[in-house]
Amino acid sequence: FINNQGRPVRTMAKVEVFRFPVIGRLITAAKQIPVDRGTSRAIQSLHSAIEAVNAGECVLVYPEGTLTRDPDLWPMTAKNGVARIALTTGAPVIPLAQWGAHEVLAPYDPRPHLFPRKTIHVSAGEPVQLDDLRDQPMTASVLTEATLRIMRALTLELAKIRGQEPPETPFDRGDL
Repeated sequence: FINNQGRPVRTMAKVEVFRFPVIGRLITAAKQIPVDRGTSRAIQSLHSAIEAVNAGECVLVYPEGTLTRDPDLWPMTAKNGVARIALTTGAPVIPLAQWGAHEVLAPYDPRPHLFPRKTIHVSAGEPVQLDDLRDQPMTASVLTEATLRIMRALTLELAKIRGQEPPETPFDRGDL
């Protein structure tokens, strides 16, 4: 991916994807950022993302850290990594929503459905307002507030694409 300023986009992706023979070599060569979820090494991916942003690179973060478990495919509660990156670097967070990819590759279905052709809609919203949080100590409550704002903006952007009202509260990953 190339962003609108001609810079390549670095994506944070689970480390397992890097282990696939061909895909793994490609994404490693493209300098994507592996995330070793659920381990003490996961923090390294956050440091790598912060370094990339500080170097002027664009980093794509999936705030939930996994596919949504919401039965209607709305965003669920998120982890606070994207908030940490934004508050540490001062970089803007642009909510980028997409709808339609589930028709090509349904969640947890390894078989792609390429025919008939599918349409995938993508929409970028306005930067999430975090300026009032940037000067505060990075406490749990500040990270929670930043994460909630980011996910609210992302959910509203998705609602525009879908032409539907989102749920009042996101699906809570703690319910799993």
